[in-house]
Amino acid sequence: MDNGTREELLSRLAEAVGSVTTAHPTRVAVDGPPAAGKTTLADELAVVLRAQGRQVIRATIEDFLTPRSQRYRRGEDSAEGCYHDSFDFDALHRVLLDPLGPGGNRRFQQAVYDKVTDTALSRPVTTAPTDAVLLFDGVFLLRPELIDRWDLRIFVSTAFERTLDRARTRDQSPVRSATEVERRYRSRYIPSQQFYFDTARPTDHADIIVHNDDPQQPTWEARTP
Repeated sequence: MDNGTREELLSRLAEAVGSVTTAHPTRVAVDGPPAAGKTTLADELAVVLRAQGRQVIRATIEDFLTPRSQRYRRGEDSAEGCYHDSFDFDALHRVLLDPLGPGGNRRFQQAVYDKVTDTALSRPVTTAPTDAVLLFDGVFLLRPELIDRWDLRIFVSTAFERTLDRARTRDQSPVRSATEVERRYRSRYIPSQQFYFDTARPTDHADIIVHNDDPQQPTWEARTP
């Protein structure tokens, strides 16, 4: 287990990305519970990698959601639905992970869905250079449907109560109170994560685990095969 500043963590992660040797773009998963700090970490790592001259593709599981009618077919508070119905893995493989993987043509799209309008997207197709890095953040990225599509697996670990504290602040709005945010987390998001931990055991598959309870003083551990 190592610990240090945020900058030291980012430097270590950039080294890990740089150590991956493939004949295709490096596909990096940044997994973890909601409000663990995945998106922030991936954004910060992208800045570091770009400063080193790497072309970075930033993408998120939120742009591969299924339509609301499918996503909430078991009810908006269903933890089972959160895990099983939320994401279009076929599209994710087809337009992003497989094109950037072994034998792929490197012609990819970063998104297929607009959450705000609940409509499909048709983004332009882009060709990635061979040495590009895909930084992909989201929940449930180390589940069986995705586990073999990553060249580096980062898991951002944060206690559920800490993520709940963050979500109360982050997700409340004029139409959603902190109480409603907490209710939703306790009924849908936290139980779905507990199911994920019990069945997929994501930390067993992570190459690097970042303990992010204190983002400015993180600890991290690199796992050996």
